[in-house]
Amino acid sequence: MMRNSEESIGKIIDKASTSFIAYVDDNGYPITKAMLKHRERNGIKTIWFSTNTSSNKVKYYRENNKASVYFIDKRFFRGVSLI
Repeated sequence: MMRNSEESIGKIIDKASTSFIAYVDDNGYPITKAMLKHRERNGIKTIWFSTNTSSNKVKYYRENNKASVYFIDKRFFRGVSLI
């Protein structure tokens, strides 16, 4: 059991070199993409990534903000999914 879940989740986020984002396309299908390490975060509720503003990711996020991000700790084979 985690003593401080936000701190434990933050450590997984900070150690993850790759994360996975998921979003919904125009037809309602889920799309998952691998992303490089996040650029910055404010706690576990605000996390910034870099991508080209003309990418489909940006288009779909603007149309439907239902999404998730998954960070993995490869060493201990554990992860955290944020919605």
